[in-house]
Amino acid sequence: MKKITFLPLAEQEMNEAAIFYETHSRGLGRAFLYAIKRETDDITHNPRTYPVLRNGIRRKLTRRFPYAILYSDEEEQIVVIAVMHLHRAPDYWRHRVSEPFGS
Repeated sequence: MKKITFLPLAEQEMNEAAIFYETHSRGLGRAFLYAIKRETDDITHNPRTYPVLRNGIRRKLTRRFPYAILYSDEEEQIVVIAVMHLHRAPDYWRHRVSEPFGS
C-alpha cells in the first residue's frame, strides 16, 4: 500500500472546510475530517478504481459532503492535489499539477 501525501494547499483547503463545518454545527468538522480519512483509505487500497479527469489526475467523491478528492497515483506515493468543493470553479486546482510532487 502506498503512502498518501497532501499538497500543502490541499491540506489547507481540507482544514478550512473542517473549520467551516465545525462553526456551523459542533462535531460536523470532525465528521468531515473522518469522511476525508475514510475516502483516502479507500484510495490507498484501490488507487486506480476512480475515474481520471485529465493528465492522470483521478477523482474520488465523498459520500456525505459535496467534496471530491483529486489525486495523482505516483510510482512511490499517492499525492492529493485538492480537496475540492463540488460547487467551486472546477479547474481552480490545475496549476498545482505543474508543481513537482517530490518523494
